[in-house]
Amino acid sequence: MPVSSGHVRNQVPDVAFRARLRAVAGKIRVVVAKPGLDGHDRGAKIIARALRDAGMEVIYTGLHQTPEQIVETAIQEDADAVGISILSGAHMTLVPRILELLRENGVEDVVVVVGGTIPDDDADELRKLGVAGVFGPGAPTSEIVDFVKGAVAA
Repeated sequence: MPVSSGHVRNQVPDVAFRARLRAVAGKIRVVVAKPGLDGHDRGAKIIARALRDAGMEVIYTGLHQTPEQIVETAIQEDADAVGISILSGAHMTLVPRILELLRENGVEDVVVVVGGTIPDDDADELRKLGVAGVFGPGAPTSEIVDFVKGAVAA
């Protein structure tokens, strides 16, 4: 079931079209999101700034976003990647739901990365579900920037 009315879903560009847009625009578009009740957004803002400084266009959703809101933003903004910052411990509930909604809305080519306090076993499970990269506290911003650039280009 789409997260919003059919007119939004019908506006989702195909992969080839998105690649052409990116080539013309020259910028990777990243949605940075804070799902759930987690109110600590310093890390998300630092990553958003690092991505912007690296030449990417960043859309920061703000705090307390639902998976539906995050996916709708990714669709409306024609995002190449979604960065999810989560410290609440709800990553095994919220992230799979975001991945599910992306698939249901035909945007499974969007690169999903997750940052936060995520145990190694959970990080492995998230990767199996389709998360491209998981970054813990203290991950260098340059590593995250390089990862997003490489993952979107691939």
